[in-house]
Amino acid sequence: MTSDGLGGRPWLLLIHQIPPKPDYFRVRVGRRLARVGAVAIKNSVYVLPATEQAVEDFQWILREIVEGGGEASICRSSFVDGLTDAEVERLFHDARSRDYEDVAAEAQAILKTLPAGRRVTTERRAEVEEVIAKLRKRVTAVAKIDFFDTKDRRSASEALNEIEERLRPPAAQPSAEMSPLEREQLRGSTWVTRQGVFVDRIASAWLIRRFIDAEARFKFVAPQGYRPKAGEFRFDMFDAEYTHEGDRCTFETLLRRFRLDDPALAEIAQIVHGIDLKDGKFNREDAPGIERVLAGISAAYPDDGGRLERGAQLFDELYALHRRDAEATTPGGE
Repeated sequence: MTSDGLGGRPWLLLIHQIPPKPDYFRVRVGRRLARVGAVAIKNSVYVLPATEQAVEDFQWILREIVEGGGEASICRSSFVDGLTDAEVERLFHDARSRDYEDVAAEAQAILKTLPAGRRVTTERRAEVEEVIAKLRKRVTAVAKIDFFDTKDRRSASEALNEIEERLRPPAAQPSAEMSPLEREQLRGSTWVTRQGVFVDRIASAWLIRRFIDAEARFKFVAPQGYRPKAGEFRFDMFDAEYTHEGDRCTFETLLRRFRLDDPALAEIAQIVHGIDLKDGKFNREDAPGIERVLAGISAAYPDDGGRLERGAQLFDELYALHRRDAEATTPGGE
């Protein structure tokens, strides 16, 4: 069967020849290829979707191979006959499925050790928190090389969410929606979140200061072990007052808990959800572009305060755009 021919999807191929000795060198190259998401289509031939990042990744690996005494070439290709684009995509799906299934299996094993309906000891909670943090980092790392949105990503995230729900003390379960009086009592609070803010935390901080607590102050702490002081509220961190609930990201939780019924905010929530959870629920075409801009902000502003300030400008502009679009589609709107 002939594939899409010369008009098919472009791919990058890394073709290498590695000396048989030392053994560790071949293993090291294999791990480097796995880390960038490459899959083998035959012995010593690895493939990635043809992107600028893939070119850079393969160039670094090529240099390492050559410096180790091997040979390697990189070429851009489309499959004309034999292997089809769909079959290559399936190789990527299978590889990422195995990665996500490994995380889900570890999560399920942890779940079996946690008593349902009973409090978990402080020591055990700390142990599990540490493991969950590592598993979430693994999911994030796999998601970066999940070029074709493998469906198993969502099951891995849900398994981790289930553990966090099991760990949550009954007293810390989120309450129903906030009343106006309860919202007023939050004014001027200190809002605490994890250091190294990115998508959900930047967006949530903007939402808090713009629509919930105009006098909000923000504090950035280590991911585990922080105990809030009087007048402090945690968001987007484990055991926080405001964090992920079910399949909602923290931004969505804040919208629901504070009754922020605004079509423009709902649009932004879908973007934040897509970037943060990567579960394909909303399939927003604009999410990758916004994620790239936020990555640029994070690179340019190493301090969390700077990221929030610059991120607020971005979300102000997004809100203005979606507010305008919402008004344009509302009967009687300009």
